[in-house]
Amino acid sequence: MTFPTTRMRRLRASAGLRDMVAETSLEARQLMLPLFVRPGVGVRREIGAMPGVAQLSVDLLVEEARALAAVGVRSVILFGIPSRKDAVGSEGYAEDGIVQQAVRALRAALPELIVCTDVCLCEYTDHGHCGVICRGDVDNDATLELLARMALSHARAGAQMVAPSDMMDGRIGTLRRALDGDGFDQVSIMAYSAKYASAFYGPFREAAESPPQFGDRRSYQMDIRNAREALREVELDLAEGADIVMVKPALAYLDIIRQVRDAVNVPVAAYNVSGEYSMVKAAAAQGWIDEKRVALETLYAIRRAGADIILTYWAREAALWLRNI
Repeated sequence: MTFPTTRMRRLRASAGLRDMVAETSLEARQLMLPLFVRPGVGVRREIGAMPGVAQLSVDLLVEEARALAAVGVRSVILFGIPSRKDAVGSEGYAEDGIVQQAVRALRAALPELIVCTDVCLCEYTDHGHCGVICRGDVDNDATLELLARMALSHARAGAQMVAPSDMMDGRIGTLRRALDGDGFDQVSIMAYSAKYASAFYGPFREAAESPPQFGDRRSYQMDIRNAREALREVELDLAEGADIVMVKPALAYLDIIRQVRDAVNVPVAAYNVSGEYSMVKAAAAQGWIDEKRVALETLYAIRRAGADIILTYWAREAALWLRNI
């Protein structure tokens, strides 16, 4: 049938009709908020490059998580700002490290909250890279042992999920064996499987205080020009024991999210990264765009591409916006 019998606008005529036939859903439960935790009490350090985001001490982090849970967001991922850094990132796997303290506090205060931890050394090393440096580059195999120690320390603190973001080869299998061998077979692994060496991470470097002191991360993070390689990374991570696979960044890699979604039968996560967030914030501050509408459009695009879970700095605001959309 053709026009005038077929009129596509009929089902767009009212909000009720549009909601009834909407193809993509977005709910607070699908959002995960990244949180940055640092030592101290009553500390809130605003991140200049990411308006509305701050590094928090453990006590304020718990308050933030309570507010988050109240609006229906059920999960967080933690990044730590240590009191000191060294060549091997030892604070990252210390039993009394800042993330470990935060995990214990969150599990005690909010038992139903899903607490996920970033497993990577970049925030904890004095050189800012994601592992042990040997001859000017990250030594893959030497780094695996430290990542396993880090994941175990998080699991012992009570984390239900660990998320290795380092992009070392073999790290998923290493973590799975370490967790299972220590009795943590129920701790999930969300693998940063297709993590690209992206310029969109810029503001995060300030948030996590982790810029590389030399070179860059292109020898271990993925080349932005590659798509088939992402599927290989995902396949390998699943074979090694990943429970969830992730694409990072999200907005510039919607094609990758879709390809991964079509290729696997496990949950797919996508990280709506700092640069994607900060660009919208900056444009909204100038009055050039409507932050709420653009943020929600972005999140819906990521869901439409196939992500089941979205890591986003808008998690709390989006949960409130979705109540009144």
